[in-house]
Amino acid sequence: MNLLVKRLGRVEYEPTWQAMQSFTASRQPETPDELWIVEHPPVYTLGQAGKPEHVLQDIGIPIVKIDRGGQVTYHGPGQVVIYLLLDLSRLKIKVRELVTAIEQAVIDFLASQKVTAERHAGAPGVYVGEAKIAALGLKIKNGCSYHGLSLNVDMDLSPFAAINPCGYAGLKVIQTKDLNVPLTPFEAGEQLSQHLLVQLDKQHG
Repeated sequence: MNLLVKRLGRVEYEPTWQAMQSFTASRQPETPDELWIVEHPPVYTLGQAGKPEHVLQDIGIPIVKIDRGGQVTYHGPGQVVIYLLLDLSRLKIKVRELVTAIEQAVIDFLASQKVTAERHAGAPGVYVGEAKIAALGLKIKNGCSYHGLSLNVDMDLSPFAAINPCGYAGLKVIQTKDLNVPLTPFEAGEQLSQHLLVQLDKQHG
């Protein structure tokens, strides 16, 4: 499949979101799909149906209302974010299959690091036991996806305590560093993106 992987480093959230929207709006039938690997400075993002009451206290971190599905989540340094800018109609992948592929890529990546992870029914994302390690949220427009997933690698998890992550009160969060995975965020992003490519290829194939 024709896909570009772009490593954008640490970038502000809002301009990156606007860039995803512009890319998706202006893409042509032959535009290659792209994965963007990024980190963001601290920010809360509130999905389309996001309820403001899931933000429990103001700790000085900006809140951005955005156009993906899902509730509130936190992005910050040390967390890998991968955006999937894909033409689903061209790939012949349904949204549900894309979600499954993303979750499976995270599960396989963690398995390669000797960590057992799983899905929880009705709650998108990937969990280690009861704790969430990866969140995902997508927007589909004209048959194309943007937004994507975040994986907690080596970050300050305390801002999650000021929200109900993904709308779940008391949801625990965890990161790969706490599971003795010796990867930096950059290394984790590289490996996870490879697992994503394998899964997308399977769905497409």
